[in-house]
Amino acid sequence: MDRVQSTLQVPAICQCEGDSVQVFVEGDALYASMRIDIASAQRSIDLEAYILGDDAVGRAIVAALCERSRAGVRVQVALDAFGSLPLANSPLTRELRDAGVRLRWHHGWSWRHPWHIHRRNHRKLLVLDQQCAYLGGFNLRADSSQQTAGGGRWRDTHVRIEGPFAAQAQEAFQAFSSGDLHWQPSQLGPNLLMTNASHPARHHLRVALHTACLQARQRIWATTPYFVPDRRLRTELADAARRGVDVRILVPLHSDVRLVQWASRSAYRALLHAGVKVLEYQPRVLHAKTMVVDSSWCTVGTANLDYRSFNLNLEINLVSRCEALTELLAAQFEFDMTRSELIDPSQWHRRPCWRRALEGVAWRLRRWL
Repeated sequence: MDRVQSTLQVPAICQCEGDSVQVFVEGDALYASMRIDIASAQRSIDLEAYILGDDAVGRAIVAALCERSRAGVRVQVALDAFGSLPLANSPLTRELRDAGVRLRWHHGWSWRHPWHIHRRNHRKLLVLDQQCAYLGGFNLRADSSQQTAGGGRWRDTHVRIEGPFAAQAQEAFQAFSSGDLHWQPSQLGPNLLMTNASHPARHHLRVALHTACLQARQRIWATTPYFVPDRRLRTELADAARRGVDVRILVPLHSDVRLVQWASRSAYRALLHAGVKVLEYQPRVLHAKTMVVDSSWCTVGTANLDYRSFNLNLEINLVSRCEALTELLAAQFEFDMTRSELIDPSQWHRRPCWRRALEGVAWRLRRWL
C-alpha cells in the first residue's frame, strides 16, 4: 500500500446533466465494481477489451460473464487478437464459449493479410443492460491490481457512466460488431463518445483534440503513457504555450515500452523551448490517458497521444463538457504532479550525446511503435 493515497482512491462521483459519472484510478476498485454490475445484469452484457489477462483479474471477470450467460443474459465479448494473444489457447476461452458467450477476435493473423494485426482494437468498453457503461485505460489484468502487483501496480484512469450515455455506448459496440467504423453518436449532449479508426475521414477523436487545443485559453493538462505527437499536435501545443496557456504533459518515468519512451523524449526539446512543461511520473508505470482543457472540456479513454492511436488503432474516448468531471480529472492531475519531476529545460539540453542518438533513432521508427 502506498503511504500517500491517490485523491480518487475512493472513486469520486459527479453529475453531468442526466448522467452519473464515477472516476476510478485504482484497479481493484474498478474490477470489483465491474463484477458487481455484471452480476446484476438482466438482459445484455457487451465487452470490448484489448487485454483480458489469463490471471486472477481476468479469471474473475470471465467467471462473472459465464455465470450471467448461463442465466440467460446475452453476453458478447470482443478481444484484440494481438493484445489478448496469450488467451487464444487458454481454458478461459473455452469457458466463455461453453457458457454460450459470443466471442469475437479482432484481426487475427492471416497469411493473406499479415499487416492487419498491426491495426489493433485498442478499445476498452463494457456496457450493461444499456444502463451503465465503463471505458478508459485499464486493461483487465493483474498488472493494475494492488492485490496481485502491490505497490508496483500500474496507475490508470477509467470511468463508469450511468444514465442516457449508456445507450450511446451500446450503439458504439453494436456498430463495431457490424463493421461500421463510421459510427458517431446520433444525439449530442454534454458527454459524447468519440471513436478513431484507421482512415483519414474517420478521425473524429483527433479533430476533437486538435479543436480543443486551438480553443484553449487557460490550460491544457494531458496525461499519456506514450507521447509521440505528430507535427500538427506539437505545433498546437507549442503555440498554445506561447500565447500564455498553461500547457503541461504528464508522462511516465518508468515505461513498459522503452523504445516509445526514447522517441517521446526526442520531441521534448522544441516543446520545452516554447514553454510547455513536461513532467515525469515517478512511482510506477503510468498508463492513464486523459486531457483537461480550460474549465469545461475533458477527455478520458483509450487513445494515447501518438501515431498509433491517431492513425492505426481503433480507439474510443469519452469527450465531455461537464465542468464537474473536468475538475475531478484536474484534481487528479494536480495530485499526480506532486509525485512527478518537472524536466528542467536547461538540464535537458545538456543530456549525453549517446542518449540523443538513441532518441533520434527511436523517433524515426515512431510510425511502427
